Amino acid sequence: MKPEQIYQELKDLAEKLEVSVSEQNLRTTGIKVKSGLCKVKGQNLFIMDKHKSIHKKIDILASQLAKFPHEDLYVVPTIRELLEKRDIQDLKDAEISRAD
Repeated sequence: MKPEQIYQELKDLAEKLEVSVSEQNLRTTGIKVKSGLCKVKGQNLFIMDKHKSIHKKIDILASQLAKFPHEDLYVVPTIRELLEKRDIQDLKDAEISRAD
């Protein structure tokens, strides 16, 4: 699967999980801001820096979506595997930071 297809599949999954994905120019905010998940008026909103590379966008979005319950949803096998890998990596990172 091409990176653009993977990113689109992740955005489609986000929609199924009721998470809106919005790409914004975060460089013009005047303050240091990172891509991430937030809640606005009770709705989950993922704000993505539109200047990130496609690979970084995939990594960031997959990392966040892996935390949502998606086992009961149909997810393309490539995307499900990506989410599982991200979830495992995030758990390892958390264990390492606790050990420090």
